[in-house]
Amino acid sequence: MPNDSPGKPQNDPLQILSGQQEQVDSLYTESAARAWQLTRKQFGLAVERSVGKRFCDARGITEAQVEEYLAGLHIDDLALATACMEGSEAAWEFFIGNFRHYLRAAAGAIMKGGRSGSDAQELADSLFAELFGLVDGKRGEASLFRYFHGRSSLKTWLRTILAQRHVDRLRQARRFEALERDDGGGEKYIVAEKVVTPVLDPDVNEYLERFLAALSACLELLEARDRQRLEFYYAREKTLAEIGRLLGEHESSVSRNLERVRRELRANVEEQLRTAHFVDGQGRRVPPMSEAEIALCLQYAAEGAPIDFRKLFPEQPKGSSTSGRKESS
Repeated sequence: MPNDSPGKPQNDPLQILSGQQEQVDSLYTESAARAWQLTRKQFGLAVERSVGKRFCDARGITEAQVEEYLAGLHIDDLALATACMEGSEAAWEFFIGNFRHYLRAAAGAIMKGGRSGSDAQELADSLFAELFGLVDGKRGEASLFRYFHGRSSLKTWLRTILAQRHVDRLRQARRFEALERDDGGGEKYIVAEKVVTPVLDPDVNEYLERFLAALSACLELLEARDRQRLEFYYAREKTLAEIGRLLGEHESSVSRNLERVRRELRANVEEQLRTAHFVDGQGRRVPPMSEAEIALCLQYAAEGAPIDFRKLFPEQPKGSSTSGRKESS
């Protein structure tokens, strides 16, 4: 059933997507899907999963929003990950040949200061079994690739998974209890309980809470005009052309300035997470995050944080003027 209007908000992103198959066809053609023997149907299902994940909790979705989202996907990476998940030998050969060295290097960076380089290599290589979907030594439907939706690059996503696995190992280590031997001959270590590492981090809500706190703090430090750019675009959902009229800038300048502010804001948020203590909901003072935890925090925020930008940029009182806006005579 066609949409009433391209700009009319709806609540079903997949219904909107069904009317944009020409764009999906174009993405399929532009991607390397055919090189991996990935069918149009398989590719289309991957795009559906991606769109469904992105807009799962959203309300009032428009065709323009879905179209913009599709245009921003890392489409070659999504095709490669989907082909690997579907068992394409060509895709797997390419992935192993082009990503094994990167995974080992990324694991080494995440674990720097650890006991040895062999631990980093073990961490990286252990991820391949999870990506392949091995269960009890057999290929199954449990490949981690099903969680990749193309919103970030495949390398960024893999680095985040490595960071999560590293944090999981640190948590496992804390579950070992040291008990003195009865003969006083030293210590022995026992596992307090069997640990099953879930794919979804149980502390994801805490990570998102800390991300939002850091984001709010960094927004306050922005220059007024840069903060206003973000407010117009994300909270007020104005187009680039509308923002240009409000700020007296050309549309291309608005786009460049938004990109600059986003880069600066990301760097500032990372530094905030890296250096600032955080007070949780129970009043406890939590230390700054490690590099591995920061990687997880940013990925969780990118993938699923229900950020309400209207709360980050409260409405101005009625009658207040907008800085930089050209008043009509």
